[in-house]
Amino acid sequence: MDKKDLRIIFMGTPDFAVETLRALVDNQYNVVGVVTQPDKPVGRHGSVLQPSAVKQFALAHNLPLLQPERMKDPAFIEQLAAWRANLQVVVAFRMLPEVVWAMPEYGTFNVHAALLPQYRGAAPINWAVINGETQTGVTTFFLDQQIDTGRIIHQLTFDIPDDADVEYVYDGLMHLGARICLETLDLIVESDGHPRSIPQPADTGDLKAAPKIFKDTCRISWQQTAKRVYDFVRGLSPYPGAWTMLVDSDGNEQVLKLFRTTKTQLPATQMHPGQLVADGRRHLYVAAADCLFQIDELQVAGKKRMDTPAFLNGIKEIENYFLI
Repeated sequence: MDKKDLRIIFMGTPDFAVETLRALVDNQYNVVGVVTQPDKPVGRHGSVLQPSAVKQFALAHNLPLLQPERMKDPAFIEQLAAWRANLQVVVAFRMLPEVVWAMPEYGTFNVHAALLPQYRGAAPINWAVINGETQTGVTTFFLDQQIDTGRIIHQLTFDIPDDADVEYVYDGLMHLGARICLETLDLIVESDGHPRSIPQPADTGDLKAAPKIFKDTCRISWQQTAKRVYDFVRGLSPYPGAWTMLVDSDGNEQVLKLFRTTKTQLPATQMHPGQLVADGRRHLYVAAADCLFQIDELQVAGKKRMDTPAFLNGIKEIENYFLI
């Protein structure tokens, strides 16, 4: 088989998916159509429709485009079949019904931003950093009835430095995802559409999940060790951002987001978790369960993101505040 024999439908939505779609176009694969989410209402009243990053790329490169509201819509299924694809590639998209993923002759493979079977779910990059992993990666696998459980085709690893935030890992896996897609396509071409794949091992209770992240997920618990808080903050920085409540001596509360922090070995002896202490006007520490934790960059609700000295310059007595 030659790569020109592949008629590919690409499915994806965010910037993460664009890098892979760009790789397909740049390497002259025959992308016969693109499927992405409907335009998203934005603005105060939702009166402005924002196209996805994948849609913007598809339009700029004159690629046929579909934006179904429902993946089982008969009209959408008919339009999809009319493209006569023999392979579908999915990157950062929604769950597909069997009528869609089983349609092509060579099946549908997904590029997942983790080393499956670990971190199945919607937010694998965030959870890998939150859990303090030193390595993650990308996986291509064939879709089946369950989420992220299909037969594995190929995997590539990616090291996570101890000071890396989720933005760094996201960018690295975005480019690695494009690479693994091309390598997987090579395997498909070399095997005449039937590359070697292996079943994922059974769950013996040691698998880590990657569920969708909500606002409540991002709240910091100061009852944890400083290392756990450190990983939690960088696993949510810069978006959506780990947050806590800044409370003054009168009980007034403000949302405080943390973006950059530093681990210390300073003991938190006789301090309560969440208690604040400053070292002059340059350094700010908060007590975690085991030791002090240094805050370097933060944002008070309604204000701009700032470094610690700028924050301390706006507060007279930081010892009258604490975090919960």
